[in-house]
Amino acid sequence: MSSSLSVQFLSPPLSSALPCCKQTRLAAATTPLAPVSTNVEAARLEPRVEERDGYWVLKEKFRGGINVQEKVKIQKEPMKLFMENGIEELAKTSFEELEKSKDSKDDIDVRLKWLGLFHRRKNHYGRFMMRLKLPNGVTTSAQTKYLASVIRKYGEDGCADVTTRQNWQIRGVVLPDVPEILKGLAEVGLTSLQSGMDNVRNPVGNPLAGIDPEEIVDTRPYTNLLSQYITANSLGNPTVTNLPRKWNVCVVGSHDLFEHPHINDLAYMPATKDGRFGFNLLVGGFFSPKRCAEAVPLDAWVSADDVIPLCKAVLEAYRDLGTRGNRQKTRMMWLIDELGIEGFRAEVAKRMPFQELERASSEDLVQKQWERRDYVGVHPQKQEGLSYVGLHIPVGRLQADDMDELAHVADKYGTGELRLTVEQNIIIPNVENSKLEALLKEPLLKNRFSPVPSILMRGLVACTGNQFCGQAIIETKARALKVTEEVERHVAVTRPVRMHWTGCPNTCAQVQVADIGFMGCMARDENGKPCEGADVFLGGRIGSDSHLGDVYKKSVPCKDLVPLVVDILVKHFGAVPREREEGED
Repeated sequence: MSSSLSVQFLSPPLSSALPCCKQTRLAAATTPLAPVSTNVEAARLEPRVEERDGYWVLKEKFRGGINVQEKVKIQKEPMKLFMENGIEELAKTSFEELEKSKDSKDDIDVRLKWLGLFHRRKNHYGRFMMRLKLPNGVTTSAQTKYLASVIRKYGEDGCADVTTRQNWQIRGVVLPDVPEILKGLAEVGLTSLQSGMDNVRNPVGNPLAGIDPEEIVDTRPYTNLLSQYITANSLGNPTVTNLPRKWNVCVVGSHDLFEHPHINDLAYMPATKDGRFGFNLLVGGFFSPKRCAEAVPLDAWVSADDVIPLCKAVLEAYRDLGTRGNRQKTRMMWLIDELGIEGFRAEVAKRMPFQELERASSEDLVQKQWERRDYVGVHPQKQEGLSYVGLHIPVGRLQADDMDELAHVADKYGTGELRLTVEQNIIIPNVENSKLEALLKEPLLKNRFSPVPSILMRGLVACTGNQFCGQAIIETKARALKVTEEVERHVAVTRPVRMHWTGCPNTCAQVQVADIGFMGCMARDENGKPCEGADVFLGGRIGSDSHLGDVYKKSVPCKDLVPLVVDILVKHFGAVPREREEGED
């Protein structure tokens, strides 16, 4: 790899208020670390892919037993739909014609995901969800207005979601409109490229980057560079588009670990070494229906200059050596398990510019003992006279008018910037303190997106659910709101409780990191009849003491969730029944 990818940064000032401590170990005690070493035959380390005509393809000798998705990639390179403008011809063809051929059917159901387009065949036939890249969750009023203009034309089918990877998803898109939408995205500085299937997902960073009085490092330069590298500045980067599975990356910038490093395939943890600023590395965190694993230390440190070369080396090791059979066993942690952590580390090192990788630093800058802050509400910025205002977006769902109003408020009271968070909320930064009173009186903040939501509502996260997603077993967003409202009528909660709802075992809403999680399933009611239900999880943690939650009760009918949640809140979270509370008053 060329050393030209080594990106120069100015090392951030290290405040004396941020004492160094030993490296934070995020792997849960119940989650074993990847084996230190295994006996791997040299033949196993032969790359399974090769470059052909600018694209990376699986070698013929490794095509036995591959999964269906790998076969689709071999039959036709998905990136050609973008890089060779295949989308233009596809968009001109009627859906009826496309459905007649397996190849074009695979285009609309699989290959278009490389362009960030997801066909909702089961519950939204002929309509697509489009996922945007939004490094660090930073967006502008102009971008927000453009996305609002796209979804408005689709009426009831059009809406937008803030995702758990700090980006936008818009819904209702029809195929004939896609070429024009892609051009519009480029004009406002957005892209949807490489945001689905076997690609790198949106790089996550501190939502308070650059404005946080307590931040360790501004993560925006790093997440921007990661996104630019991954997509080749939105032109398409086929060197990293044929991974064995999806892959997540984050850069940690605060002690709060808002970025959730323990559930990312690669997490950059700020640390100094011999007076140089850089990052210790965690690898392998992921969720899937069959296995959830927390990231483990790679025992490696890179300088700030080598953020991109390191990412490239890790991705190439995964691309070259990852298995491509059972999709449930193709995430990067399975490769780490097979090679051992030292074996995997050696493969990363040999792909670095000088085939070297320094050992981890003991000078971790993330404080172990840190009470995670709440960014919802009004908070002072590091810039004198300015504040940021965190708004609660109920389960992350917005309509076109909501987005236009948000853009208007950001322009009127801030600098036109908005920050999206992994908890599906939105922050308006750079508000002059003299304008705060007027901002808080805005109808949008009074009626829709409150800066002072209830304790339970502020920690509520929900995936798309079966309203749009064909894989979801239950409806999530409306049900999450309804159940929470009913629970709040029964108990008073005095401390934050994070409740996450996911419609299926793919756990897009990350129920395993919630205090209380709900995973959609089919259950049976009191008469033995099938009904929508949920497996209930308990005890997930985020922050410095992170660990994954466990199943508390399986197959609970959705209609029985309210009394169960009330009981959990009273027994485990100190909630007080409202009848008793009123009687005592």
